[in-house]
Amino acid sequence: MTLDTEVTSLRQVPLFREVEPSRLKLLAFTSERVHFEAGQQFFTRGDVADAAYLILEGSAAVTIDGAAGPVRLALLGTNALVGEMGILADQPRSATVTAETAATALRIDRGVFLELLAQFPQISIALMRELALRLEQTNQALAQNRA
Repeated sequence: MTLDTEVTSLRQVPLFREVEPSRLKLLAFTSERVHFEAGQQFFTRGDVADAAYLILEGSAAVTIDGAAGPVRLALLGTNALVGEMGILADQPRSATVTAETAATALRIDRGVFLELLAQFPQISIALMRELALRLEQTNQALAQNRA
């Protein structure tokens, strides 16, 4: 895939829509395109948070270990960002992410990701909104389970 194709893919992601093409080209150049087969893990709970992944194609399940086995927290698809929470919190991975189907993702190194947030406040704000939405959805799910 060419660099221009990568930039076109990145422009489809709401988080990166405001980023100028030259910066997207740099992001695409400094990131690694990775492929996962169905059932292959992006990362496991407890791993070092060394990168975020932008799912370009396919889907991935986010799970944690429960008393009766894995509990699915979310199913993520195209244009979803995963792994950013560990980077932002500077903590090990809080969940396991596994390809549900064959998936292609852009692996964004921790340093590149943090630099991107520092240079583009609008990305930081969009990311905060996404994280707040996830927290609200989790709160609602917990409230329903207690009812």
